[in-house]
Amino acid sequence: MKKTITVNIGGTVFSLDEDAYELLQVYLEKIESHYTGSSDRQDIMNDIEERIAELLTSGEHSLTNAITLKNVEEVITIMGEPEDFAGETDSETTEDAKGERVKKRLYRDVDNRILGGVCSGIAAYLSIEKLWIRIIFVVLALMAFSGVLVYLLLWLVIPPAVTTAQKLEMMGEPVNINNIGRAVRAEFENVRKNFKI
Repeated sequence: MKKTITVNIGGTVFSLDEDAYELLQVYLEKIESHYTGSSDRQDIMNDIEERIAELLTSGEHSLTNAITLKNVEEVITIMGEPEDFAGETDSETTEDAKGERVKKRLYRDVDNRILGGVCSGIAAYLSIEKLWIRIIFVVLALMAFSGVLVYLLLWLVIPPAVTTAQKLEMMGEPVNINNIGRAVRAEFENVRKNFKI
């Protein structure tokens, strides 16, 4: 018989076996100490917890069963250890912790949008300049108004990239602690620049 502990991870409630809870707690403490001194540490930790919750809910177990030590170990393998990224603060890799190539996902890029972010999202997915996709849609719009209809349809169908994890998936980058931290810091720098703080 094992003791289970109910915890809130990234806004989702989970039941964890006691040994899984202890491992996850140690892991989160290591990550938090890795970002000690960073002014955006809390935002990075929130994004990391959201990604952990996403990984735990997408696993093969159901939410009615307790999260086991094996489940937590799988999450840590995907996310990576803080010491693995000690010398790679600004590296951009397209491989995850298992060495597998990360597949891009199609999202609307709401950060670089003019209207709905469809063109910038498609450009990020295809790894081409946003301007070319926008020109294609303008040409289609001038030709029998089909570009407007296609754009509106894509706006409805393609989900927006809202979370840090979704933005990383859109760019084809692994969603690990290093990339989440780098993305949050870059977002804060953009905000500081825009508001001249």
